Amino acid sequence: MLSSPPSVPESELRAAQRSAAAAALGPLLEAAGDIVFALDLDGAIRKASQRAIALSGAAGDLHGQPLANLVAEADQSILRHAVANAVANAVGGQDAVRIEARLNTPEKEVWFEFRFAALALPDGDLALLAVGRDMSVQRATEERLRHLATHDGLTELPNRLLLSDRIRMVIAQSRRSGQGFVVATIGLDGFKKVNDGLGHPVGDAVLKMASARLRKTLRDSDTLARIGGDEFVAVLPGTHTEAQIKLVTGRLLATLQPPFEIDKHTVYLGASVGVSIYPQHAEDEVRLVALADAAMSRAKETGKARCVVYSPAQNGPPEHDISLEAAMFQAVREGEFLLYYQPIVDAGTRQIQGFETLMRWKHPTLGMVPPVRFIPIAETNGLINLLGAWALKAACVQLRQFEEAARRKLYMSVNISPRQFRSDKFLDVLDDALAYSGLGGEQLVLEITEGTLMVDPVHAETVLARMAERRARIAIDDFGTGYSSLAYLKRFPISVLKVDRAFVKDLPHAAKDAAICNAVLDLAKHLGLSVVAEGVETEEQLDYLNQRGCAFIQGYLTGKPMPAHVAMAALTEDKYTALLPIDLRAGNP
Repeated sequence: MLSSPPSVPESELRAAQRSAAAAALGPLLEAAGDIVFALDLDGAIRKASQRAIALSGAAGDLHGQPLANLVAEADQSILRHAVANAVANAVGGQDAVRIEARLNTPEKEVWFEFRFAALALPDGDLALLAVGRDMSVQRATEERLRHLATHDGLTELPNRLLLSDRIRMVIAQSRRSGQGFVVATIGLDGFKKVNDGLGHPVGDAVLKMASARLRKTLRDSDTLARIGGDEFVAVLPGTHTEAQIKLVTGRLLATLQPPFEIDKHTVYLGASVGVSIYPQHAEDEVRLVALADAAMSRAKETGKARCVVYSPAQNGPPEHDISLEAAMFQAVREGEFLLYYQPIVDAGTRQIQGFETLMRWKHPTLGMVPPVRFIPIAETNGLINLLGAWALKAACVQLRQFEEAARRKLYMSVNISPRQFRSDKFLDVLDDALAYSGLGGEQLVLEITEGTLMVDPVHAETVLARMAERRARIAIDDFGTGYSSLAYLKRFPISVLKVDRAFVKDLPHAAKDAAICNAVLDLAKHLGLSVVAEGVETEEQLDYLNQRGCAFIQGYLTGKPMPAHVAMAALTEDKYTALLPIDLRAGNP
């Protein structure tokens, strides 16, 4: 008869079960590619995978240590809460708990995603498994993407998006404190010559060095952003008095004066600074930056290497409302912009020789919006490039229709804005207009102001030479009201001078105006230039100019700006065909 096996004490049986459970858990821990901890229900470590031990830098066994002690102090309460939730979920049969926490390693903190789940042991007890997946690469990638979305890739400075956010924060602070602040736009003088002459790698190096100099000049509480090209914007909280502005902008200008040493090149640059002040000039970030940019442009136009504080009297009418600006973009889509044409006539025969193209905006509810309201806005927001390209092409097409109707050669005069002229795509726009219309370049007169030419004479000389290669004629608009430097009449390939209406309106009775007109006509004669007198409104003015050799006139006496079909009627009775629509697919030149 077989005897019964000896009985095993309960305590020894429980110990054996625990040993078996631990033995079964061991292969599970080591089989995982992630770090794994087996925890008791209080979050203390009962066992850890070898990778977890190695990564945590523990000299020996982690048994008995709370897992919370291995993570960053800021994440410890999150981890304890996750353990408690995991236990509660196990009792209720709910899903595992997931958190992200930073694990302390000997060299740094590494982000892990921990998944806590209950595990039933063979002895009937519960344990928690904490499985950690390394998130450091993913976190670094996400952080880099966030950084790229808000920072300039070249200089690592905040970009326009982050700049707007910073300005809104400073506005909120200023409203609480009652203190104003300054937005300063900084444009490097002569940077285009560096890019064109020495190449973009040198230009990029200059931008990096310039941004580093500017950053050192500012306080930690200030924001410096790069918003494109060679333009930076500084936001200066608490700076608002005249003395404070003068001190800070003086430092900004001074820090960019020393030469930049790059490889074997020594580059000299300066800067022009424009300033707007909250809340005197504007109370939102868009207008503050726009007004500072307008003041900076004024600084460049009036000599460079200086600071100009925004002034409505000096910088023009910038106080447009945001709704009007938004309406402009809608107007482009809806085709609300029109071209009008003012005749330019022979002073002796009064025969129409050509037309000046003038842009108009017919708003559905506001009616005809004056150019003085929308042109400065378009110049500021860049829309002038799109409108200008359309106007140039449409004017060329219209000239062909005028010529077909009149059965003789005419010419079209088109105004070129400062921003258009500075655009790298301007010559491409000109080529496109000539090719599309089939016109010869000699039938096109491009009107440019004196100030536009003198902002960067080297760049102007290059562009004007290429325009002359296309046989386009260059006219100086509003001659005598800008820099009036006689040097550029010799230096640049200019064909036409347009005498401003300010010198014509009081002829022939105003002696000084008469003297100026006579001098311009005599100068043009000796230089072989044509002259167009603007603003001619009376027969007396016309007779005076004609007698003194002014070949062409323009003004209300011989024709106001008029729609194309009315201009056509002045040439022929043929019906006018539709004006070329704006083609948005062409992009923003």
